[in-house]
Parts: sequence; structure tokens; C-alpha cells
Amino acid sequence: NVVQTDNNVEYLTKGFKGEENTRYGTLFVDYRNDIKNFDTNTIIYGHNMRNGTMFADLHKYKDPSYWADHRYVYFDTLTEYHTYEIFSVFVTTADLTKGFTYHIYDTFPMEADFNKYVSTCKNMDLYETGVKPVYGEKLLTLSTCDKTVEDGRLVVVARRVV
Repeated sequence: NVVQTDNNVEYLTKGFKGEENTRYGTLFVDYRNDIKNFDTNTIIYGHNMRNGTMFADLHKYKDPSYWADHRYVYFDTLTEYHTYEIFSVFVTTADLTKGFTYHIYDTFPMEADFNKYVSTCKNMDLYETGVKPVYGEKLLTLSTCDKTVEDGRLVVVARRVV
């Protein structure tokens, strides 16, 4: 289950139904995304839980053999169902002065912006997937914490195929 509200902080500490849940939070879509029309890049955030819930499984994508066996992710809403193919897995920092600010790209006003975003993702890849989106395709970005760098983020980015 994924939620959305008017900010990117509330569901870091609240459960799916809005109940206070300071340890776990819930998966949530970036507040800037239009989930009814799917922006060019829909961003979903979630904690990496030690108990294996939420986005803990994203860390398995650090292994290229796991990606090879699980290269598709599925995201459906109340009205739509979509399949996405993962094209990039990378680690960055949430420090805006040091890391890749992937989370500010919910739309791409021009083709050059889209291509720059995709190229940056590909340049940061932990391994080559051989998949490269083209302008006009919708993207899905999944983001969770990563302890391998200070204030780290593991990011898995996919292109819509269905």
C-alpha cells in the first residue's frame, strides 16, 4: 500500500491510515506527483526495515544476479496497473551539496532534461543493465535509506513498459 499527502514528511512516521507510528511510517508517493495522470517520473519513498518490510528488499538489487531474476516492478493504483523495467540501481547521499538530487525530478520540461537525468542515473549504476529509457517513457523511482554512505539513499529507477 502506498499513500500520498501534501508533503514528504508526514508518512515517514505515520501508518497507512494516518495513525502515529514513529518507527515504521509507510510507503508514500512524492507530494508533487500527480498520481492520477502519472508524471514523467513518479517517486516513491519508504524506509528500509530490518524486519524485511517496506523497501528492505530494494537492497537485494545491489546484486546484479538478483536484478537479472527480478528486473520488473509492478505499481497499480485504484484505476491503473503498470509494469516497469529497472534500468538503474545506484547509491547516493541525501546531502544536497554532495549527492545526486534525483528526488527533484518529477517532470522533465524538455527532452534534454530527461536525457540528462537518465544519463546521470546510468553513470551512477552499480552495474550495467543494458536498459536505457527514451524520451516520452514514464519512469518510476524507488528510494530508501542506505547505510553504506553518510545519509545514504539507495535508488532503483525503472521505465514503464506496460
